[in-house]
Amino acid sequence: MENKKILVVDDESDMRTFVSTVVETMGIEPDTAQDGPEAFEKARSNPPALVILDVMMPKIEDGIQTYQQFRTDERLGNIPIIMLSAIARKTFFHALSMLSPQKGDQVSEPEAYMEKPPDAYELNRLINNLVTAKK
Repeated sequence: MENKKILVVDDESDMRTFVSTVVETMGIEPDTAQDGPEAFEKARSNPPALVILDVMMPKIEDGIQTYQQFRTDERLGNIPIIMLSAIARKTFFHALSMLSPQKGDQVSEPEAYMEKPPDAYELNRLINNLVTAKK
């Protein structure tokens, strides 16, 4: 697999470390961000091949809003995103559907959703499928 950068966004340092380690063991360079604004800034300056984004983060710009920001950005809208969270999948998709009417556009669903704690093998499989599929 060609070496592509993956952006890991999580407010918890131990989760950033865990996910970054999974990414590194695949031979891919991880980049990390602690919150949505930092992630968006990094992605705008150097678009990653994939974003792994936590849903619940402490700043106002939480993961759902950051996800919406990525999806509606002209340059970043096609980057695959894996949502990672302690909240249930159904809760995330409900929150996403509630945000969409405010923008007037339907925001597309993420390529994958994993509940925490993530299984390293499943995360590896998803990353491999999404990064390889993008070639």
